[in-house]
Amino acid sequence: MPIPATWSPRLLSVMRIMFGLIFFSHGTSKFFGLPPFPMALNPLLTVAGTLELVGGALLVVGLFTRPVAFVLSGMSAAAYFMAHAPQGFFPSANGGEAAVLYCFAFLYLAAAGGGAWSLDAGRGRR
Repeated sequence: MPIPATWSPRLLSVMRIMFGLIFFSHGTSKFFGLPPFPMALNPLLTVAGTLELVGGALLVVGLFTRPVAFVLSGMSAAAYFMAHAPQGFFPSANGGEAAVLYCFAFLYLAAAGGGAWSLDAGRGRR
């Protein structure tokens, strides 16, 4: 039995929240060691961690979803091409699957918005 189309805005919100939480955890790993991050921070990782922490938090609450998701999509694409693509062509072989998935999930959120359960939706009702 298919999920009714009326659930689409809510499920979009669930997707946004989950991707935001997971991305937020990448930032907490870099800055707070939760979970432990395996390398020392350099300036590029500090920028990435800041975008992950702030962008992830904004996505969780659904505030400025479209521009934040667009920036995070670009960051994920850059991460893929800088860190993974030089190790080989296929994402499954170069460890870049997560970066590709984040890139396209965030690109979709940039186009679709935050869904029914977001601060953006609440601001739009005024």
